[in-house]
Amino acid sequence: MPTIKSSADLRNKYNEISHFCHTFAEPVFITKNGKGDLAVMSIEAYEQLMGRFELYGKLQEGMNDIERGNVRPLSDAISRMRSRRQA
Repeated sequence: MPTIKSSADLRNKYNEISHFCHTFAEPVFITKNGKGDLAVMSIEAYEQLMGRFELYGKLQEGMNDIERGNVRPLSDAISRMRSRRQA
């Protein structure tokens, strides 16, 4: 269940909200005039989320390569990596 706070709570209880975000590594949703306005999270949680997005993007690139037939045998890839390492 998401944690929801008002914009007044963000203003008046910043330390409490910050502590929650750091302790539980999940966002707090901030409302303004009763409607969703912001999602607040710790820098650590944000960086982890961005890392996942980057990983998902790389995985999608790999899946796209497979669909296009842009593949090679594992033994060829290993040989290429070894030759690069020795150069």
